[in-house]
Amino acid sequence: MSTPSAFLPGLREAIGAPGVAMAATFCAFGAAVQEAGLGPGWALLACWGIYGMPGQLVLVQSAAAGWAGGVGAAVMGAVAVNARFLPMAVSIAPVLAARERWRLLPAVPFIAVTPWAAAMRALPAIAPAARVSWFLGFGLTSWVVAGSAALAGYFIAGGLGAEARAALLFVNPLYYGLLLAADFGRPAPRRAVLCGAVAASLALLVPASMALLAAGVAGGTVAFLLGRRHGAR
Repeated sequence: MSTPSAFLPGLREAIGAPGVAMAATFCAFGAAVQEAGLGPGWALLACWGIYGMPGQLVLVQSAAAGWAGGVGAAVMGAVAVNARFLPMAVSIAPVLAARERWRLLPAVPFIAVTPWAAAMRALPAIAPAARVSWFLGFGLTSWVVAGSAALAGYFIAGGLGAEARAALLFVNPLYYGLLLAADFGRPAPRRAVLCGAVAASLALLVPASMALLAAGVAGGTVAFLLGRRHGAR
């Protein structure tokens, strides 16, 4: 696959199941923005400027509350909950196999859960020279789908009940969970899933505000150490 032609396969991949999952989730987000009393511009700003659902929700909730804790606190909260993008960027950089580092820069804004998960599955089968182009096709398409769905959700918010909005928000995490389940036969994903499931019990022992972070750090660290031990053998 040549570099110029790799963009279109990435685009086509993004408008399949990943696009449906993202559209459902961001549609619910747009409805949440409308319910918070903010304008449609907020839906696009939070979606395209942050491109991470937890960070988007933190910012919108803070804006709806009149920035009670200050703009700085809201921004830092959004940054903190989206800090998971850093290890994603670190792990995907060598897979993108760009000879010049500057070629990675256009891909940076599109590193989020769905593009990252799809790329980690698809890129190893793609010629190294075409990988950045494929990722840009997938990432840009996902970004457009997310913004369009957020606007649509904003304007149809009146037709969505609270239960429907809550269900739609979980479509994308469910899709990601199914991707992990599909890779359960491989050692690394299996370790990640099992260690994460066991570490989730930490939620019963630590404060609720730290439960998810503690479980992620503990489960991920154990999975990583087990992987290194397996590799050493």
